[in-house]
Amino acid sequence: TPAGTVARLNRLAGAAGRPAEWPVPRLVAAKLVLAAVAAALGVLVVAARPGALTVGMAVVVTGVAYVVPELLLHSRGQERQQAIALELADTLDQMTIAVEAGLGFEAAMARAGRNGRGPLAEELVRTLQDIAVGQPRREAYLALAERTAVPDLRRFIRAVVQADAYGVSIADVLRTQAAEMRLKRRQRAEEKAMQIPVKVIFPLILCILPTLFIVLLGPAALDIVDAFG
Repeated sequence: TPAGTVARLNRLAGAAGRPAEWPVPRLVAAKLVLAAVAAALGVLVVAARPGALTVGMAVVVTGVAYVVPELLLHSRGQERQQAIALELADTLDQMTIAVEAGLGFEAAMARAGRNGRGPLAEELVRTLQDIAVGQPRREAYLALAERTAVPDLRRFIRAVVQADAYGVSIADVLRTQAAEMRLKRRQRAEEKAMQIPVKVIFPLILCILPTLFIVLLGPAALDIVDAFG
């Protein structure tokens, strides 16, 4: 439905940081224009070469054209989420130091936002702006977790909200969460390192082994041809 499409685009745009060059109305227009152009070209192709295969290809191309803006936005959002996940442990370390030095939680957030240069710093600044204009602290934190859609950040926000509700020391929460995020980051790096041999196998099979076989077996093959020739 149109409302569902707009809601989905809003969610994707939030995860991508709401790029100024791609507001949701422009994304909707781009989807419709691309689909219309693809459909028009499909009609011309079908008219020139009628057939079930041509019609099927035209329908598929039109469908792909319609979802291209969403795919691009989704890709940008994933890159941003990965950047936030990578920055989270270091940012929590900064906030832990600031809180242990006597700053409040929001002051520590503000310092991390000023010192940071990535998307997580931008999100922290935006959250503080939301609080400054009157949004309840809990709602602002939950909105941060919702729009970024980063699992590690969601867990951290949930821990902060619970600590605020039950009066737990925020410094202890920050310390625990920072250690957990560092562990997760190391585990992800180890998982990627373990995947490297698997990824190397296919280039090895497709590119290196054929050349090696030619070098090793080529002279023997030529000798056999000469012997029987």
